[in-house]
Amino acid sequence: MFPKPVPQLTPNTYAYESQPMVKPTGFREYDARWLFGKELNLMGVQALGMGIGTILGEMGKPREIVTGHDFRSYSASIKIALIQGLMAAGCKVYDIGLAVTPMAYFAQFALDVPAVAMVTASHNENGWTGVKMGADRPRTFGPDEMGRLKEIVLSAAFDLPGGGSYEFVPDFPKTYIDDITKGRQIKRKLKVVAACGNGTAGAFAPQVLEKLGVEVVPLDTELDFTFPRYNPNPEDLEMLHAIAHAVKEHGADVGFGFDGDGDRCGVITETGDEIYADIIGVMLARDLSKLKKGSQFVVDVKSTGLFMTDPVLKENEAKTDYFKTGHSYIKRRVNELGAVAGFEKSGHFFFNEPIGRGYDDGLISAIAILEMLDRNPDKSMSELRAELQKTWQTPTMSPHCDDETKYGVVDKVVKRFQDMHAAGETVAGQKIADLITVNGVRVVAEDGTWGLVRASSNKPELVVVVESPTSEENMRAMFKAVDGVLRENPEVGAYNQSI
Repeated sequence: MFPKPVPQLTPNTYAYESQPMVKPTGFREYDARWLFGKELNLMGVQALGMGIGTILGEMGKPREIVTGHDFRSYSASIKIALIQGLMAAGCKVYDIGLAVTPMAYFAQFALDVPAVAMVTASHNENGWTGVKMGADRPRTFGPDEMGRLKEIVLSAAFDLPGGGSYEFVPDFPKTYIDDITKGRQIKRKLKVVAACGNGTAGAFAPQVLEKLGVEVVPLDTELDFTFPRYNPNPEDLEMLHAIAHAVKEHGADVGFGFDGDGDRCGVITETGDEIYADIIGVMLARDLSKLKKGSQFVVDVKSTGLFMTDPVLKENEAKTDYFKTGHSYIKRRVNELGAVAGFEKSGHFFFNEPIGRGYDDGLISAIAILEMLDRNPDKSMSELRAELQKTWQTPTMSPHCDDETKYGVVDKVVKRFQDMHAAGETVAGQKIADLITVNGVRVVAEDGTWGLVRASSNKPELVVVVESPTSEENMRAMFKAVDGVLRENPEVGAYNQSI
């Protein structure tokens, strides 16, 4: 009988080597993230594998699953421990080796396997690990499945029939690369910077882009799990500045920044300016809605208000649905609505056929952007961007807030703004025109300036984003107002980056 996991153990002790450690807060809304060694040990990973196999049985799914791992010093060890747990739960495991996360999602289709468990901490800093998982392609687990998985693992309520098996799938990256580049060729002469922050995407991104026929300038594509220059996160200003410098140095037409597990893509124009992912989403929505009138799009609540006001989208009768932030939520919503695409401000983009298969893939996103440039041969990235109404927007800013308290803090912030609205109080010197509470709170002023506060789904942080369609002054005023409400809660710490 496998021991019941405990939330904390002391390293270098008998107990640490003999009991599973699984901190409950590692089970997030739509995937799992822990600090390896402090919140999760290898026996805890085994327990997680047993839990995944058990929930597959409960869901009535065949116990067959694809797994792979991202490039960190400990990821392969974690994957092996996960496989042991999966096999104990009777799973046939298909191991695709080192992979970007979308490669594992693709493997569900290519190998005709129902489930996936990808070992990755995504863009989180070194020290973190986790698993992105699903059993209903292209969708991944949401709160219901994650809640049940947590119950199973923490109570050790495993169904362990044994009889599992293991198969390594050789040369799978070639299958993936051939698939996403098949029938795609960029006719326009383009030079592209591909920045990978020494993360997993470095093993694959340059090959994919070269197969499309563009000239590639590789930047930090050598695999190095210490991430010596910057964390591979396309929302990180340090990474974006490095890409901008390379774009200007090499005279590139566009710069792409891929995150640690390759499911997100950041974009820099030929002038070295960043385009936030939600603005890229508007540009792509314009391009795609020209091809299909009445196109449906899905965006997260952190995204720009331009999806509702852009004249080209209105002319093309495009429809946009604002939904909860999170790759699992947007993925499901895109699937439910049969949307052409879904866009998250974080850089997760979801394209349905014929562009993609409904899941997030940073390389597919880069391909869609290159195809947009190909369809507009006389326009640069900055010129396409300039066709949109100007807005003043912050990056995604994340003040520290412990996992145990962050949701309670957000509840208090939501109520505070609701009370202000009910009392007719102003925010940033304006009346509150709307409150959107589908995911935290998005407070909207009369002129369309808005500020969002929500709990991060994968780190002990809150998330703050502000945008104004009228002025930088109003954007800064809204940030000051939102931050003022946040600072009423002593649990809220310092920002990772701020304006």
